[in-house]
Amino acid sequence: MSVIEATLKPYSREWLLSEQPTSRHQARLGRAYVIWRRFSANRLALAGLGIIILLILVAIFADVLAPHNPVQGDLRNSRLLPPGSAGYLLGTDDQGRDILSRLIHGSRLTLFVVVLVAIIAAPVGLIIGTVSGYAGGWVDAILMRITDIFLAFPKLVLALALVAALGPGIENAVLAIAVTSWPPYARIARAETMTFRNSEFISAVKLMGASPFRIVLRHVMPLCLSSLIVRVTLDMAGIILTAAGLGFLGLGAQPPLPEWGAMIASGRRFILDQWWVAAMPGAAILIVSLGFNLLGDGLRDALDPKEAGQ
Repeated sequence: MSVIEATLKPYSREWLLSEQPTSRHQARLGRAYVIWRRFSANRLALAGLGIIILLILVAIFADVLAPHNPVQGDLRNSRLLPPGSAGYLLGTDDQGRDILSRLIHGSRLTLFVVVLVAIIAAPVGLIIGTVSGYAGGWVDAILMRITDIFLAFPKLVLALALVAALGPGIENAVLAIAVTSWPPYARIARAETMTFRNSEFISAVKLMGASPFRIVLRHVMPLCLSSLIVRVTLDMAGIILTAAGLGFLGLGAQPPLPEWGAMIASGRRFILDQWWVAAMPGAAILIVSLGFNLLGDGLRDALDPKEAGQ
């Protein structure tokens, strides 16, 4: 037996699918394996995962992949060249800048927005939702009324108001989108918490002397993570569209940053004759949004406890 076979033997399929795991490590790996099998059986979900992985790789290696400078162009010789022109695969914009290079570097701004919004909004919604659902009473009433106030306003309208008050810029756009994105996560976390706050294992933890803070942090929040991850992934497409909308209106990333929504705004003047200036960033938004939606649908099916029990 080779060294590799000896190393991998304990992690065989039978070991991972054992109904009586001998350790937490085995149980966690077994659950992860089952989730991956269910996820990988969905070809559309794999396609969505491939799109997101490609987006991440493009963002990481943007400096290597981009054939031209994304913020400087040649107004004299390269203005509004169509796709397929010499040295410009997707054409150029009204400033003579290579659209492909701007799309590649714009992927960094897109990832910057979605990652920061997820990091800010998801924990806030998780904390508010679990505390509200576990505490109940007047705490639940106050926190949920605050959540209802945020839900009463359309997300884009509220984000526009916040950015207008804070000032245009990519950082303020991220903050505004995050502020408008946490209420649905709070609702989901609260609903999940209320389903098992009176369950037997929570009562057992109470009898062991655990404080409410420990119960929420160590036992309630982990049970809400799967539903929250699915919702965050599905919301990524909406976050991208909201960021693009703010950029389109001039309230997001400011020129000459290659933000996809701002690129569409600059190309709308040429939509009839030089269609590629607005169509290419629009196609990028469409593809990435589709990728996040397909990935979210696959995660929802893979993490569904009803599916897990079948």
